[in-house]
Amino acid sequence: MTQLIEIHNETPQPRLISQVVAKIRQGALVAYPTDSGYALGCHIGDKTALDRIRRIRNLDKSHNFTLVCRDLSELATYARVDNAAFRLIKNNTPGPYTFILRATGEVPNRLKHPKKKTIGIRVPETPITQALLEDLGEPLMSSSLILPQQEDGEILEPYEIHDILNGRVDVVIDGGYCGHEPTTVIDLTSGYPEVVRQGAGDAEAFE
Repeated sequence: MTQLIEIHNETPQPRLISQVVAKIRQGALVAYPTDSGYALGCHIGDKTALDRIRRIRNLDKSHNFTLVCRDLSELATYARVDNAAFRLIKNNTPGPYTFILRATGEVPNRLKHPKKKTIGIRVPETPITQALLEDLGEPLMSSSLILPQQEDGEILEPYEIHDILNGRVDVVIDGGYCGHEPTTVIDLTSGYPEVVRQGAGDAEAFE
């Protein structure tokens, strides 16, 4: 059975945050709110949870997964970034952006794009997500919660996510409405920013 935990979206209760983080450390797969809709998250080294995300979303091996980070202090550990790219990322985080970068050796190979060896990096500003990352002390391995049967523009409420994924994820955090557009994706691997997907974040600064 999947647990539905209601957490205040502006002032997350520390006891409930710690309860979810303990489950993540034990291998739980969690649906949680971000500033661009709900996402699926798990411990960075958990292969079983990663495989569960692939099955839920029906993803192929070329999918670019994302590390959701508390701030940019973790960036150099997981991604190769030059000064120009760092300034660009710094000026646009936290926010609804995902940046595609070359991954370092700290990133498990199963999370990298199989050919490009890239990883997505994201710093959201949602209080619940920030509280989870603060307690966890490391990034969450993450993927947007977009289901194969979900229609374009369809917004799933937390109770609907719970009903649909009951038994397939371990925890659904009910943080209320948090937007429905996915992140804007910026590829920084070629020396200049390339807008791969226009989403919730304003892409004008990268064009």
